Amino acid sequence: MTHPTWAPVPEGSPFGVQTLPYGVFSFGDEPPRVGVRVGDHVLDVAPVAAIDQLDGGHVFEAPTLNGLMSLGRPAWSAVRQWLTELLTSPAHEELAGPHLLPLAEVTLHPPFEVADYVDFYSSEHHAANVGRMFRPDAEPLLPNWKHLPVGYHGRAGTVVVSGTDVVRPCGQRKAPDEQVPTYGPSRRLDIEAEVGFVVGVGSPLGTAVPASAFADHVFGVCLVNDWSARDVQAWEYVPLGPFLGKSFATSVSAWVTPLEAFQDARVAPPERSHELLDYLADDPAEPWGLDLELEVRWNGTLVARPPFRTMYWTAAQQLAHLTVNGASLRTGDLYASGTVSGPEKDQRGSFLELSWSGSEPVQLADGSLRTFLEDGDEVTITATAPGPGGTRVGLGEVTGRVLPAHL
Repeated sequence: MTHPTWAPVPEGSPFGVQTLPYGVFSFGDEPPRVGVRVGDHVLDVAPVAAIDQLDGGHVFEAPTLNGLMSLGRPAWSAVRQWLTELLTSPAHEELAGPHLLPLAEVTLHPPFEVADYVDFYSSEHHAANVGRMFRPDAEPLLPNWKHLPVGYHGRAGTVVVSGTDVVRPCGQRKAPDEQVPTYGPSRRLDIEAEVGFVVGVGSPLGTAVPASAFADHVFGVCLVNDWSARDVQAWEYVPLGPFLGKSFATSVSAWVTPLEAFQDARVAPPERSHELLDYLADDPAEPWGLDLELEVRWNGTLVARPPFRTMYWTAAQQLAHLTVNGASLRTGDLYASGTVSGPEKDQRGSFLELSWSGSEPVQLADGSLRTFLEDGDEVTITATAPGPGGTRVGLGEVTGRVLPAHL
């Protein structure tokens, strides 16, 4: 069911009342606080909540979403219902209308304080492509890949908000034709188009969180660009996996879209080739595959449309695996899907795949050819999902520009 709104939302906007994503903004010299995107405006929620005496409304005065996220699912649903009523009932226009600020006039900040960061590797197409490139004489997928969601722990302190420039990282790298490693700027800087899931409610240490409890713990969804220095990664990752090739920067969108906005986007995950262990088993009645359509633009040129619905492992299964050993959750934990890639060439979510490890350059709209990122390049990832009544739900965007290395 869709709701008309009195707010100035452009027709067809993916940021109507079907979406209502949360972010943190500042206006002029005022301190950062929580806002909700409505079309091309931001609703300054704190003063409206205060006037309307919303229970728990003080969380909107904070410079992060963490307070709101810690309240839990019943409170999240109640706030969303209140916002929907606020923006669809003409009786509330006098109350809320003066607190709609033009998006172009506000500054966006990191939406939440990241507690921990985990990145998964859950696209079969991406994993198989990487396997074919680097292990051409072996099976593309390693033996464990279809039995568990493979992942690694990242670095929470280098998660940055969309629009933050990314300095080209330096490190050790060793090309196949080099006898010894050298130190210097990455020569194979890449992106990974991903979807992130933000934990609101934590869990006790020593207690696993079942996949069925996914919606009780995960507050919302954001977009992620897991910047990757492929040459640094290739030299360092055996035997313990990604380290400095990943930890220099991870970009997230400025908007976190509530999980409740994706009810019309839920789909069954791809068919399994074998039976999963019980803690990872899918519940056909409660599927958590998501029909998200990503778009990747390289210096403005649309180069890929990765489909999230093809991901082998769902976010609910990732959460179950993340905690099955008793690892605790905390408010602000972020875990990402891993690179989203589909079966077609124009659905590949990394430039490693698009250029096939540099052997097939990508032509941009200005006629230039690219394999990996050059200084000054800018990448933007966007995504939408099906919403109620034929609408689309937007996930904002995550943008970053590459700056030269600091030598």
